[in-house]
Amino acid sequence: QVQLVESGGGLVQAGGSLRLSCVASGRTLSWYVTGWFRQPPGKEREFVAAISRSGGSTDYAGSVKGRFIISRDSAKNTMYLQMNSLRPEDTAVYFCAVDPTSYSVRANAAEYSYWGQGTQVTVSS
Repeated sequence: QVQLVESGGGLVQAGGSLRLSCVASGRTLSWYVTGWFRQPPGKEREFVAAISRSGGSTDYAGSVKGRFIISRDSAKNTMYLQMNSLRPEDTAVYFCAVDPTSYSVRANAAEYSYWGQGTQVTVSS
């Protein structure tokens, strides 16, 4: 079992930045593909970014590419999402997740078995 706890969400003005953290316990994050997803108000959960087991490969949704950066700190067993140039359409609950079986990054939420409780990000215009 992997327990995941997100933090770092909040209210920010458009153009601002936030860094989300996802602390894991129970297993080592670097053993797995890990990712960030988000669920905007009234919409389905969507892929944001993922990072491979080695950390050498990443993938981003087109809407965040060039603005968001996913990373992992093995010593802290923590994954991060640095979000820059935030837009009102980035408003959502953000979730971190672990894919325990894949070896390459996946954008399909169904591949991920372990999820955090989510952290709210609100971007005002």
